Amino acid sequence: MRGATRVMWAVGVTAVALSATACGGGTSGGSSSGGGGGIVRASWGDPQNPLEPANTNEVQGGKVLDMIFRGLKKYDPKTAKAENMIAQSITTSDSQNYDIKLKSGWTFSNGQPVNADSFINAWNYDALLKNAQLNASFFSYIDGYAKVHPDAAGATPSATTLSGLQKVSDLEFKVRLNQKFSLWPDTLGYSAFYPLPQSFFTDHAGWLKKPIGNGPYEISSYTKGTGMNLRKWSGYKGPDPAQNNGVDLRVYTDNNTAYTDLQAGNLDLVDDIPANQLKNVKSDLGSRYINEPAGIIQTISFPLYSSRWSSAKSAMVRQGLSMAINRQQITQQIFQNTRTPATDWTSPVLGDAGGYKSGLCGAECTYNPTKAKQLVQQGGGLPGGKITISYNADTGSHKEWIDAVCNSINNSLGNNNACVGAPIGTFADFRNKVTNKQLNNPFRAGWQMDYPLIQDFLQPQYYTNASSNDAHYSSPQFDKLANQANAESDSAKAVSTWQDAERQLVKDMPAIPLWYQNGSAGYSTNLSNVLLNPFSVPVYNEIKVK
Repeated sequence: MRGATRVMWAVGVTAVALSATACGGGTSGGSSSGGGGGIVRASWGDPQNPLEPANTNEVQGGKVLDMIFRGLKKYDPKTAKAENMIAQSITTSDSQNYDIKLKSGWTFSNGQPVNADSFINAWNYDALLKNAQLNASFFSYIDGYAKVHPDAAGATPSATTLSGLQKVSDLEFKVRLNQKFSLWPDTLGYSAFYPLPQSFFTDHAGWLKKPIGNGPYEISSYTKGTGMNLRKWSGYKGPDPAQNNGVDLRVYTDNNTAYTDLQAGNLDLVDDIPANQLKNVKSDLGSRYINEPAGIIQTISFPLYSSRWSSAKSAMVRQGLSMAINRQQITQQIFQNTRTPATDWTSPVLGDAGGYKSGLCGAECTYNPTKAKQLVQQGGGLPGGKITISYNADTGSHKEWIDAVCNSINNSLGNNNACVGAPIGTFADFRNKVTNKQLNNPFRAGWQMDYPLIQDFLQPQYYTNASSNDAHYSSPQFDKLANQANAESDSAKAVSTWQDAERQLVKDMPAIPLWYQNGSAGYSTNLSNVLLNPFSVPVYNEIKVK
């Protein structure tokens, strides 16, 4: 989800189909009182797409999906470890053929059972080309994917279901992958793999108007541009029920306004502290300010589909731009050390065993104005003599850091007009321009991990035709190493091979690593037991309202 990837401020949803009238009108005020119950009033941003689990690859929709769904696995909110949720067991003898057994008693909120068909039917739908799900490639490891989702332009699927899925009983199914993938079970907590009720298929339009899941919350109402109300589902069968009566997600197009509402008592939770408030937030909120490491990296991505960036020499220009950015200064002055300069394309949250390798990017991610200017000149100069960096203007305090990045580039290149920020009104509009390949200059991007594996930071973003490959980067060498890494049965060897693939990114620089991001949030005196998970998302179901 997250990835995310998926990130409100870093990249990593639902709007069009969930109309205001369909879910019963606008948001209610929502009481914030009641002994241990009550409603959590939280800031939010309109998602990009309807809330189909496999069609959501950014954080706003991901927040909702993770409240209304549970999958085979769930990531521990403190450690991110993948733990069985609906799965009773996931076993294999060869890292390619998996047997999945389900726990009994699970249902969706409409009473329909959560069974093997709930997963098999969902995954077949998600993978099928005609359904145009953004996260379809997450199913590419399953046998038969090439037949239901051919890569060639204009190709017609020769099958409608994945041959690698086989039902054994209502509570058991088998999965055959098209290659060995020893880490595959740990991916199954990601929202793309969530089950779907039969009503999704029998009344798809109705389901889109009011999504039905099997998680701790139900959607009560949604008005695009205003907010979404979720309420505790009393029939939830999982071990992690909601500790409050519901969550009102309120749409804000300016996180400064959200922060002001928090201070005024009109809001209970803000999970995006404005950059210009970071110097005051500790004195404003005291212990109600959260600042924790998270699996997030911020980058600047390039539209490699554009002729401006497709020449062989343009990689030198991108490397030069990376070396022109004074990451240390920006993270100190703009972000008050709530960011750490990035030296690879993953996150320190992974640790050495998970794939993080400090300094992997080397000189290409080290501030060096002299070398930066040389590389840009050797690469033929900036396309058109200057660049813009696009970003969404509604959330995330992007203007401040984009301006700082451009100032650093301008100073390094000795040209005050070399770089300028290019704001785009809303997150949804910005993401639509990115996914529709409407940008010809760099744009802000980034990743919030879906699961704590190096594979998740690299494959969805940089593998040819991957679901979140916004740069449309394609490298046969990167793809080859990625395939080799996934096939490794030894996890340490798999991580090492993924790092070899990552070194190809140093050469090609499809995206510039900027900094690793902490999760930051603030909450009101109405709340207790507030924490951010390693994905930087509030653990809504654990929050208590005083």
